[in-house]
Amino acid sequence: MIARTLREFSRALEKREISSIELTRFYLDRIERYNPKLNAFITLDPERSLAQAKEADARIAAGRAEALTGVPLAQKDIFCARGWRTSCASRMLADFVSPYDSTVVERFNAEGVVLLGKTNMDEFAMGSSNENSYFGPVRNPWDTDRVPGGSSGGSAAAVAASLAPAATATDTGGSIRQPSALSGVTGIKPTYGIVSRYGMIAFASSLDQGGPIAWTAEDCALLLNAMSGFDERDSTSLDRPKEDYLRELSSEKGGKPLAGLKIGLPKEFFGEGCERGVMDRAMEALAVYRELGARTVEISLPNMELSIPAYYVIAPAEASSNLSRYDGVRYGYRAPEYGDIDDMYGKTRSQGFGAEVRRRILIGTYVLSHGYYDAYYLQAQRVRRLIANDFSAAFECCDIIAGPTTPTTAFRIGEKTADPVRMYLSDIYTIAVNLAGLPGLSHPCGFSEGLPVGFQLIGGYFSEARLLEAAHRFQQATDWHLCRPTAFDGV
Repeated sequence: MIARTLREFSRALEKREISSIELTRFYLDRIERYNPKLNAFITLDPERSLAQAKEADARIAAGRAEALTGVPLAQKDIFCARGWRTSCASRMLADFVSPYDSTVVERFNAEGVVLLGKTNMDEFAMGSSNENSYFGPVRNPWDTDRVPGGSSGGSAAAVAASLAPAATATDTGGSIRQPSALSGVTGIKPTYGIVSRYGMIAFASSLDQGGPIAWTAEDCALLLNAMSGFDERDSTSLDRPKEDYLRELSSEKGGKPLAGLKIGLPKEFFGEGCERGVMDRAMEALAVYRELGARTVEISLPNMELSIPAYYVIAPAEASSNLSRYDGVRYGYRAPEYGDIDDMYGKTRSQGFGAEVRRRILIGTYVLSHGYYDAYYLQAQRVRRLIANDFSAAFECCDIIAGPTTPTTAFRIGEKTADPVRMYLSDIYTIAVNLAGLPGLSHPCGFSEGLPVGFQLIGGYFSEARLLEAAHRFQQATDWHLCRPTAFDGV
């Protein structure tokens, strides 16, 4: 059962080979058995999940099923869901029960998807390891002494350990692609504005974007079909015709399926700083793409080295603004003892936020302050434009850009917590994509010393279908995406 993909479960449900209640119980049993080892889920409500499954079965029996009706799905705890605790893995929202659904949850509900539970994450999506959670760190199913990546580490670990067939996630600087790489699964961050941010608790509003994590590119396409689309409640949502992201995957192609595809290889992705094992697997993945008909060309993204400093000005600045609403007055945590209102604000925020969130709020407040705005924030926005221009120039020479998703495999829990800059460098290959608002995908491409390695594909605006097709053809030719951690292969 755990080896089946989301697409296979969808077909089995449609043919009545299995019921949604049976499938949901199967995953709830696995969560009960294995989640204590991983800490991937932080909120569960089995009765509510089974009630949704019962409704899905009735819908299937009545002939009113959609593509995902009856399929169980994990939701990152950044998406509001009516009646569910939505904590963003923070003490600040540890007791917050959402009174409404985010657009993403609303669209999955309309499809008849079953919500298995809410997954752990770095607090307010701030982190690259999923160690910054009020509820404790998530552990990597391939080695529980190591991190699964972040901030969507709970979602990635849940899929990797087959505690859910798929999960939602968000990506601000790589938080779908990086944990997908470190956990050995597939994830796609769409073009900014493709998936509505309404009801998705904000970290950095100009960078945050929702997307799916699953075993295969085909499953990601199926999920993206449901998640995407214009939403008038989100001012950053793009009003454009809805796409079918499965359209290129189902077509039969004779000969070399990727013939004519030109892949750009940035010299900045293939230099120093990348582990030997990761680079070797990336080169082997490129050899497969060439066998499938793709041609590679060398390109350059000259301003990519500026992406991390630009990101760590822009993202904290937006975070300091977005998180100012958590003051202990309207909702969320309030310090139990305080003097006047200023004391309440100070104690509430210092007690309610973790160390990494406080660090980023302080940085963001500083770069937005009088006398520093022009020197830091405005300058970072100019660098952001240079990075976007680099990508535009590169796509005149190639169709997609490829390289390693991360410079290393999963590192040990606690290994980088004392050195924030070293931790931030975990996202060196992913952050520029968010600054430019482009789509990016990570898929498994092998192992280095027993740990998964991810391969990243980057496309021009609205090229999700092309990225998904390329990854799908790779996965038809290889079986890295079928590998499961043996410690969690029991029923």
